[in-house]
Amino acid sequence: MLNITFHGAAETVTGSKYLLETEDARVLIDCGLFQGLKELRQRNWNDLPFAEQSVNAVVLTHAHIDHIGYLPRFVKSGFRGPIYGTPATTELAEILLFDSAGNQEADAEYMNRKGVTKHHPALPLYDAQDVAHTLKLLSAVEHGKWFNPAGSIWCRYHNAGHLLGSAMIEVEVRQGAKPLRVLFSGDVGRYGAPLYHDPAPPPACDYLICESTYGDRDHGDQNILDQLCDVVQGAIRRGGVMVTASFAVGRAQQLIYLLRVLEKAGRIPQLPIYLDSPMAASATLIFNKYHDEHDMSEDRSISAEDALKAPNVHVVRDVQSSKRINSVQGPAVIIASNGMMTGGRILHHLKQRLPDPRNTVVLGGYMAPGTRGRDMQEGRDRIRIYGQDVPVRAARASISAISGHAGRSELLRWLKDLPAPKRTFLTHGELPSSNALADTLRVDRGWDVVIPKMGAEFPLV
Repeated sequence: MLNITFHGAAETVTGSKYLLETEDARVLIDCGLFQGLKELRQRNWNDLPFAEQSVNAVVLTHAHIDHIGYLPRFVKSGFRGPIYGTPATTELAEILLFDSAGNQEADAEYMNRKGVTKHHPALPLYDAQDVAHTLKLLSAVEHGKWFNPAGSIWCRYHNAGHLLGSAMIEVEVRQGAKPLRVLFSGDVGRYGAPLYHDPAPPPACDYLICESTYGDRDHGDQNILDQLCDVVQGAIRRGGVMVTASFAVGRAQQLIYLLRVLEKAGRIPQLPIYLDSPMAASATLIFNKYHDEHDMSEDRSISAEDALKAPNVHVVRDVQSSKRINSVQGPAVIIASNGMMTGGRILHHLKQRLPDPRNTVVLGGYMAPGTRGRDMQEGRDRIRIYGQDVPVRAARASISAISGHAGRSELLRWLKDLPAPKRTFLTHGELPSSNALADTLRVDRGWDVVIPKMGAEFPLV
């Protein structure tokens, strides 16, 4: 007996949670936050349809918040089992979860102080103490090593190329003469992406749970360095500041590395770069520790840590220093989190810089519906920040090539040599994306493909 139930990332991109159940074990694959639309975010407050205490273990694909961000709430509600991740994932989880808790606590305090909340008082989903309790449960496992989270369920990590430490999870249910194999793709990375090695080929499996974030579109053929160079040169001509909303883990390091590559090649002048994220600075130390997992082929003379040590890179940690950036005149670059503009220091910079047409806001990668990042991508002329409508007069520039997700053709390339599973479940995608990829797999390859609904349960035999 083996069942899988989809408690997240079903017909949407965020909130990854997949419950595997056998006769002797219950293992949760990923434990992420829902992000974006209010109706999705509200799900974070709903009770799960299963008891947290009944789950034996959690196995994580990588450290992004939509895959790990619900963990402190899960532990707060009674989970006490082990939480497995790759070594880099477990280290990154600490800074990401503390940052998540801090942002929630700060946002709740701001809403209460300004009286712009319908809840009295507004409360965080979890706090730093909940994170501390969660971190005690983390257990690191190397890529390629089989481990046994519970009962008859065994797992092995393979590089997914999406983020430092990111992995697909190969599962074997060892009951009977022949194990049943299930593969969770996690988030599949891009081929030739800066800092990351290409995703490993997927191992053969009976059932595949595959992401489909970009199942209906590609990122374009333009080289990422060319794209970034064009955007920077345009921002310099306008004379203002280039503001980039960035995930503190991954994209911030990629951006600084690529800007340094362009500087060394003489393609852009040396500009002041403000990394307004203590979390990104801390994450960079972890990136440097796991240098064997880097692909620095654009310029092997630059490391992620060395990039932050450049004289034109100003790492901003405290709030007062962050506020002083408001007086900076262009040309200059501000990199702040978070990536979808749902919280964090980027909101203060947007509020300050959006009304000025000399400035440039850089958009890159997937933005969930209902986020300010999606509103910006869709061309909204006003963005609501801390209860105020802020006019968008700044130029908008898109660098799609910096996305960490495989585009449609890259997903198909990744799946090209995989023998047809008995059934493939497409998750982690909005319906147009999932449907487009499903149609291709059904028509071109004859695969049995299902797009599960939230809460749907399936037997795997």
